[in-house]
Amino acid sequence: MRRLIAALLVLILAPAVQAAPEQPLLMPGKQALYQRVLSTPEAQLHAEPGAGAGEPVTPFTAFYVYTRESAAGTSWLQVGTDRHGNPSGWLPADQTLEWAQGLTVAFREAVDRDRVLLFDNAQAVRELANGPDIERYAELYRAAAAGETRADSPVVAIQPPGKLDIRENFYLVPILGHEDLYLGSERARLLKVSSVPLESDKALPASQQTPAIAQNPSVAPSVEPASDYRAGLVFAIDATLSMDPYIDRTREAVMKIYDSLGDAGLLGNVNFGLVAFRDSLQAAPDLGFLARTFVDLEQGRNPGTFVTRVNDLAAAQTSSQDFIEDAYAGVKQALDDMQWGPHAARYLVLVTDAGPRRAGDPLSSTGLDARALRQLAREKGVAIFVLHLLTEANSADHGSAAAAYRELAKFPGIGSLYYAVPTGDVREFGQVLDTLAGQITVQVQMAAGAQPLQAESLQPTPSDNPRLANLQSKVAKLGYALRMQYLQRAEGGRIPSVFDAWLLDRDIRNPEQRTLDVQVLLTRDQLSDLHDILKDVLQTAEEGLLSPQGFLNELQSLAATVSRDPEQLGSTTATTAGTGNSLADLGFMREYIEDLPYTGEVMNLSLDDWETWPARRQIEFLHGLEGKIAYYRALHDHPDLWVSLDGGPVDGDSVFPVALEMLP
Repeated sequence: MRRLIAALLVLILAPAVQAAPEQPLLMPGKQALYQRVLSTPEAQLHAEPGAGAGEPVTPFTAFYVYTRESAAGTSWLQVGTDRHGNPSGWLPADQTLEWAQGLTVAFREAVDRDRVLLFDNAQAVRELANGPDIERYAELYRAAAAGETRADSPVVAIQPPGKLDIRENFYLVPILGHEDLYLGSERARLLKVSSVPLESDKALPASQQTPAIAQNPSVAPSVEPASDYRAGLVFAIDATLSMDPYIDRTREAVMKIYDSLGDAGLLGNVNFGLVAFRDSLQAAPDLGFLARTFVDLEQGRNPGTFVTRVNDLAAAQTSSQDFIEDAYAGVKQALDDMQWGPHAARYLVLVTDAGPRRAGDPLSSTGLDARALRQLAREKGVAIFVLHLLTEANSADHGSAAAAYRELAKFPGIGSLYYAVPTGDVREFGQVLDTLAGQITVQVQMAAGAQPLQAESLQPTPSDNPRLANLQSKVAKLGYALRMQYLQRAEGGRIPSVFDAWLLDRDIRNPEQRTLDVQVLLTRDQLSDLHDILKDVLQTAEEGLLSPQGFLNELQSLAATVSRDPEQLGSTTATTAGTGNSLADLGFMREYIEDLPYTGEVMNLSLDDWETWPARRQIEFLHGLEGKIAYYRALHDHPDLWVSLDGGPVDGDSVFPVALEMLP
């Protein structure tokens, strides 16, 4: 009895140990969505609220919130990286960002439009947009761009000039809130955001930010010589039957450029590469190869090496299976194999007379469609030109091929860098090739030589061919944008470090232009999971195990999960979590998609829409999904694109902001 009483006294007198909650806190008004936060770069994790020094946390780690409490006048959050009752420790609330959904935004490069202004309150933006008050806006913009913002200005920062490369200076702009409004007849979104760069101290006042470099080519500034400015120009050329004249003419164009670079003492400032492609050896084994790199950019610094290696290239002596080739295999090989890193300007020229093998074609080696391949090139910073030879032999496929290649050659803010050569005329092909390569070379000479960069000198010599003149104009615009991007990066443009700012997703002066790209920050492991799940859903549907409504439910469940909480991938579709467990079946679909400022195309797709689509459109939709699956695989396999927030090697926790349009 004495032992029993003693044991009871020990239990009664022992300090109470608070059991960890079994699940995170729910968002207010939600039944299945948990509260989440992101750690800021200075965040430290503590064992107890207010308990001494903490351990540094990898910036932008997504945590679930288990408990909220106050200690010594400070708000603290008990957090964990999973939702299964495993808290990691405590974070001060002011070292976190609320993370209600997974969407972030990235600033689009300001080409032919204003840079984005960030405001300290929503009402100031509403007042500007209601009308809009262009004079007031112009005054605020001029002051911010010149670094002369007054203390009473509602503007707290301006988008840095040039393109912000997330791999060189990681930044995150999560969306905290949104509302719809109209700029004229265009629907726009007013977004409340936080803007946090990975390497940042405190927010700089607008007066200390990097001044704007004019985006108007007519007022381009003079600059000091930049002898390290380099361009990479790679040809992906069709090497099937009858292509010898075009291969020879490409070789001739490159040699002309080498001569002009040598005369200017700039050999090595423009490097050339060449990839040849044919078609699937499965269909035509005698073709010899599918895609082969004959010259990479490092070898292409030397004209002798280029000539020697390209002399080994000749067109195939046997024909392909049909009138299409695996052109995307050549483009992807060039993106994968070339040493693009040291080159400020990156160009890839596809030369072919045949249409491409699309996503869904069993003979496609990439499984990519034009949009997915273009997105991969964009993430590499590569602009794709297409010289499409409209030869008589392939006339039946000209329309379909042209549509695909125009899509592949789109460049943001510039348009499509596509050029069709009627009848495949070798003379016109040579003229276009000489013009394109020569114009790029002149831009590099201007940038790397002693001459000041004056935009008017970059304008092309007018051509009697209006289509060529249009292409020249685009090349001039592209070259200028790339040069400005290089200069602004060299001059140390800063990311605005601003909390709880407001901005518009459209340009006030030109509302048709979007100012932001919507993205979802995914880890490499999450992207791998997304690849596997979408592949399983598609395969299950193709095997007839899903009804059309079930198929759409699966896709919408997956899309909603990625946009809202990627950590829950694998638990919100019936295919991966067990029959009957999709968000739609559980009744949580509306909860996941309501309040999202942006949604992908599949979230708005109904069974009625699907059933009214003709079979061809349904097949195109499925091929688009297959193209996205191939894109995920290709993106995963490019470690140079991923950012390790802890500074270590690329691993499953490394991150990349995936464009919303590339998600299900």
